[in-house]
Amino acid sequence: MEIIKFLEYATKRYVSGTPVMTDAEFDKLADSVNFKTVGASVQHGVEHTSRMYSLQKFYIGEGEYPFSGNCVTTPKLDGAAVALTYFKGSLVRVLTRGDGKRGQDISHLIGSRVFIPLLIDTDEVLVQIIGEVVAPKTIENARNYAAGALNLKDKAEFNERDLSFVAYGISPSSNATYEEDMDWLLHSGFINVFAPGLDIFPQDGKVVRLSSNKDFEAAGYTSTHPKGAYAIKERKAGVESTLLDVIWQVGKSGVVSPVGLIEPVKVGDAVVSRATLHNIKYINELNLEIGCKVEVVRAGDIIPRIVRRIDTKK
Repeated sequence: MEIIKFLEYATKRYVSGTPVMTDAEFDKLADSVNFKTVGASVQHGVEHTSRMYSLQKFYIGEGEYPFSGNCVTTPKLDGAAVALTYFKGSLVRVLTRGDGKRGQDISHLIGSRVFIPLLIDTDEVLVQIIGEVVAPKTIENARNYAAGALNLKDKAEFNERDLSFVAYGISPSSNATYEEDMDWLLHSGFINVFAPGLDIFPQDGKVVRLSSNKDFEAAGYTSTHPKGAYAIKERKAGVESTLLDVIWQVGKSGVVSPVGLIEPVKVGDAVVSRATLHNIKYINELNLEIGCKVEVVRAGDIIPRIVRRIDTKK
């Protein structure tokens, strides 16, 4: 199916840090064809110490709430997921998420100010810490900025990026609860998802997880998701505007991308007059024409995007 091929392409672009659509657009299209994936396949990647699963999504107001009982809620940070492996307490390897089973080895970035601490106090021979590399949402295309940094070969250049690593998982864990896991991370020198001030980073909803680690493991796993945690999201309605023109601009990476000039309209707390259009294929798929009515959203509450054509005029 053409939709499946496009979703596979969109997945690869997302993992590489150059997404062609918003998460909400991807989810809606993926749901329509029951498309399931964790991430782009990684050729010649390195196997993770423990599998990095994705999270099943639940949209508020759409169906029965998936959980009852003792749960914990944390922000779902919108950055690039990585796994840090410690051998006898020393950081020896850093991998991108990749497809969840294998990831790209970026261990040459060990020693940067982002991947710390270099040493942890543990009796385990191997420990995997998973988390998100994030950039402040004041940076344009913050997720792309963070994900793109993981492709840098020069540690000095990587260090110049305004990035942080926020940890949200430990494997293996001998703690009874997720809260104890996060407390251990804090006292080991990590920023964790309970830390104050995380609202400076882009977020993509909330994560709701069973508090008890025993209950979490007992809930089991699908081929792609744990059953003991969900990403809780809310579909945001866009604002109607008119497409006035399309211009082309060169980004910092040298990629030429289309930008829609629209009738100024207030989206959230900002007046928007320009919106991302990704590429010519995206424009054609939405059947956009100068003068047509469009729906505009702010992805991650930051980046204006045109997500659909409202009128039906061809």
